[in-house]
Amino acid sequence: MSYLRGERKRKFKAEINVVPYIDVMLVLLVIFMVAAPMTNPSVINLPTAGQSTQPPTDYIEITLKPDAAATISVTSKNGANGNNQQESREEVKNRQQLYSLLREYHQKKPELSLLVSADKGIIYDEVVQVVSEAKKIGIKRVGLATR
Repeated sequence: MSYLRGERKRKFKAEINVVPYIDVMLVLLVIFMVAAPMTNPSVINLPTAGQSTQPPTDYIEITLKPDAAATISVTSKNGANGNNQQESREEVKNRQQLYSLLREYHQKKPELSLLVSADKGIIYDEVVQVVSEAKKIGIKRVGLATR
């Protein structure tokens, strides 16, 4: 009978209103866009190292160059005046020659320490490989030269 009086039956909406969700997502997007440049993922905080309390008097020095060439030398303090003197110095063209000379020097004088100095433009992995090879050979004390 209610249809006769001009009343219509109300239908329920079964839709979700997504406009508030879109507003929240846009606000979050703006927050992340503003906050993203504030973090700098490329900055690495390296630890600082103090000077050794007792630097070695005799050591093997390896100088690495970016073109895969290297220099290996044995350096020792010269008596009372304390000046460093290179006993031998050899240029090598590749890493295999370097490792074989390092092994030879270590077999002659196993008590020698190793000092690795690398060019600023060298790949970090090459320095790590030299240090790793020195540890495999049996050198107990390895140092890195800094400016």
